[in-house]
Amino acid sequence: MDREPRAPRNRIDPRSRWYWLLECLCLLAIAVAALVVPAIIWSGVRTGFLVAAASVGALLLLWTVTMPFLRYRVHRWEASDTAVYAKTGWLSREWKVAPLSRIQSVEAKRNPLHQFLGLSQVSVTTASAHGEIVIQGLDRVVADDLVAELTVATESTVGDAT
Repeated sequence: MDREPRAPRNRIDPRSRWYWLLECLCLLAIAVAALVVPAIIWSGVRTGFLVAAASVGALLLLWTVTMPFLRYRVHRWEASDTAVYAKTGWLSREWKVAPLSRIQSVEAKRNPLHQFLGLSQVSVTTASAHGEIVIQGLDRVVADDLVAELTVATESTVGDAT
């Protein structure tokens, strides 16, 4: 029986769409600039680089205007009395569950773009070899509350986190 697990209950903050959009626009600008600058410098390869810049620019622009909104529709998270759940992705989907007894660390991260938009990312590290659970696009206050809740919950959970 091949069933998808229940989606976590909480949506991420709508401002996360702006975060991903700005991130994509930065990548678009860097990629196009990396192709246009050589076209300006070397006239012998100008046409090839300009065609590549136009092609890459068009593909990245399509990606920029679709990915943030598709990704926002998928991303969900939840923290219960027994586990932390996250669903992520946009082309492919990933569900991760971390039982509280397996959590080793919890942290909130804020890069400059997060800070500008009032967002945070919460990382939950477990003893698993499958990596951490990352919940992106949380409001700064929600993220701080989640980190505090998980810290208290994991301290009082029986288990050895290995």
